[in-house]
Amino acid sequence: MTEIRLLLCATCAGADDRAAALEVIRAALRRAGLEDRITLALQDCMGACDAPVTLGMQGPGRASYVFAGLDPVRDAADIARTCRAYLDAPSGWIEDARGCGRLRLCLRARLPALGDH
Repeated sequence: MTEIRLLLCATCAGADDRAAALEVIRAALRRAGLEDRITLALQDCMGACDAPVTLGMQGPGRASYVFAGLDPVRDAADIARTCRAYLDAPSGWIEDARGCGRLRLCLRARLPALGDH
């Protein structure tokens, strides 16, 4: 059952082999036991071109996140940890991001779920 989507920028400079990056992230998600809960896809430009590579995270009834300045291969384990924190957090609002590793330093935007105040 897919609960959230991860969107890796397909047009960012700095990650030439997207297929390899996707596979490394998928492997990290498998190791974390999350592969059935997350859809990983490529997305054209998400507007953080000054700090490639960009990753988006979203889910129904959940906050949305945009991270930039990632190395999808090097940061794959932190991506999986962040997905776990996101799934465990009420409405996807991660209060304590220390468990997210380097991704907590790459956060560009966090928007509450529609209807949340």
